[in-house]
Amino acid sequence: MMLQHSVLRICHILLLAMRIFASEDFDWTKNKMGSFQYGTFPSGFSWGAGSSAYQTEGAWDKDGKGKSIWDVFSHKRGKIHLNDTGDSSCEGYYKIKDDIALMKDMNLNHYLFSISWPRILPSGIKNDYINEKGIEHYDNLINMLLENRMTPIVTLYHWDLPQVLEEKYGGWQNASMVNFFDDFANLCFERFGNRVKYWITFNNPWVRIVKVASFSRNSTILNAHTKVWHTYDAQWRNKQKGMVGISLSADWGEPVDISNQRDIEAAERYVQFYLGWFATPLFHGDYPQIMKDYIGRKSAQQGLSSSRLPTFNPHEKSYIRGTCDFLGISHFTTRYITQKNFPSNRGNSYFTDRDLAELVDPQWPDPGSEWLYSVPWGFRRLLSFVKTQYGDPIIYITGNGVSEKTICTELCDDWRMQYLRDYINEMLKAVKDGVNVKGYTAWSLLDKFEWDEGYSERFGLFYVDFDSKNKQRYPKASVQYYKRIISSNGFPNQREIESWKRKALETCTSSNQLLAADPLIRHMEMVTEIVVPTVCTLCILLSAVFLMFLLRARI
Repeated sequence: MMLQHSVLRICHILLLAMRIFASEDFDWTKNKMGSFQYGTFPSGFSWGAGSSAYQTEGAWDKDGKGKSIWDVFSHKRGKIHLNDTGDSSCEGYYKIKDDIALMKDMNLNHYLFSISWPRILPSGIKNDYINEKGIEHYDNLINMLLENRMTPIVTLYHWDLPQVLEEKYGGWQNASMVNFFDDFANLCFERFGNRVKYWITFNNPWVRIVKVASFSRNSTILNAHTKVWHTYDAQWRNKQKGMVGISLSADWGEPVDISNQRDIEAAERYVQFYLGWFATPLFHGDYPQIMKDYIGRKSAQQGLSSSRLPTFNPHEKSYIRGTCDFLGISHFTTRYITQKNFPSNRGNSYFTDRDLAELVDPQWPDPGSEWLYSVPWGFRRLLSFVKTQYGDPIIYITGNGVSEKTICTELCDDWRMQYLRDYINEMLKAVKDGVNVKGYTAWSLLDKFEWDEGYSERFGLFYVDFDSKNKQRYPKASVQYYKRIISSNGFPNQREIESWKRKALETCTSSNQLLAADPLIRHMEMVTEIVVPTVCTLCILLSAVFLMFLLRARI
C-alpha cells in the first residue's frame, strides 16, 4: 500500500499542473520565501469561516426543496468516491443553532455560506413557485448570525443549479440562464437584502467550467454576474447599502526559471487563462489580450472562421466593466510553470490552448490531497498581482485552507495549524505591502461533502462524524489555533505564538477521548432504538393479557 502511494505520488509530481503570471509591475525577486513577520492586521479586519449549501445542508428532498444537478449527479453510481452523496451530509439544515454556537465560541466576525437555488425556487424559475420553507430557513440563519454579532456573507451560486434548468435549457450554455439567475438573485435581495450587505454572485466558476472547456458557459456566467450587479445597483443599493462581488479561484504560479523569458510568458498565460478569464472583463471590460491572441490563432489553425473565445462589442464592454464592488479570492496552492508547445491538432482544449506545462516541487508539504501543496509564499505574490493588475480592488479571501485524506481520524492536525500560520502570515505581509485585503475566510468550518471525492477528503476545522446519527462535530486542534490568531488579530510576538500550537495540541486529548467514545454511544443509541421499543411492546402485550385474565376472573 505504501509502495503504491509512493508510485502515485511520483507520477503525480511528474504530471501535475501549475500556474502563474508575470506582471511587468511585479518584482519577482523581492519576496523572501521563508521569512516570518510579526504584527497585526488593521482594526476592523474580518475573520470568518465558510461553507456551501450542497456540501453541508443535507435535507436534499425536505420541505419542498427541488433537485439540484448535484443531487442527480451524486446518485449515479460510480460518479462519486464510494458512491457518497450529499443527501444528509452534515445535516446543517437542522443544526443552525449548534453550528452558530461553534462559530461564536471561535469569535468569528463573519460566516460565508451559499443559498441553495432549488431550495427556494424548486424549478429554478421565480414565476413558477417560491418555496417559503426555504426562505424561512435562510431567514433563521441570517437572523441568528446577526444576533450573535456575525456578518453573513452570502454566495448566490455554489454549483448547485436546479436540475429542471439543466434538463429544459441545458444549464449555463443557454443564454436564458442570465434572466433566470437575475430573477433568483433579485428575490434574494428582496427577502434578505435588508440584513445581508455582502453578496457573492458565483463561487469559483472556473473550477466547474474548465472541466468542459466551455468558453460559451464562461460568457453566460459573466453576463449573469453583470446583470445581477446592475439589478442591485439600480434597485437596491441606495436603500440596502450593500456590495456585490464574485469569488474566483486563484492559485499562484511561478516561472520555473525566472531568468527565462519563455517561462515568464508561460506563467503569465497561466494566470491570465485562470484568474484573468473572469477578472479582467469585470475590471477592464474584455478578456485578457493573451487569451484572445492564443485562442484566436489556434482557432484559425483548426480551420475555424472565428475564435472559439467569444467577443464583446463596445456596448457589452462598457456594461461589464466595473461590475465588481469587491473581489473574492479563493486560494489554496501554487504551481511552477514552464513553456510547452501543443500542436493545434491536439483538439479544442483549454489546457492545450495555453502552451504550458505545470509542475510541482516534491519538497512542498502535501498532507494527502493530490492537488494541494503548501506553498505559502505564493499567496503574497498573488495578492500583489491582483493589486497591480486590477487597480487595487477591495479583496476578501473567500476560501483558504488545507485538506487531508486519512483513513483514521486525526484531530491533532498540526499540518493545518502550520498551513494557517504560514498562509495568514503571507497575507499579513501583503497587507503591509498595501494590498487592500479586508477579511479572511478559513475553508472550511466543517468537514463536508467534497464533490467527486465524497467524504474521503476533509477541509474542516471541525471533524464531523458522518457515521453518527446526529453528525456529531469535534474540534480539531486548528480550531484553538485559529481562535488565537483571531483574538490577537494576527501575530503579536514570537513568545506568544510559539505557545499557540502547544496549547492547541493539548485540546486534542479531550476531543479524541470524546470521539473514541462515540462508537459506544452510537451502539447504545442503536440498542435503545431496537430494545426499548421491543420491551415496551412486550410490556403492553403482557398488560393486555393480565387485564383479560382479571376480566375473566370477575366474570
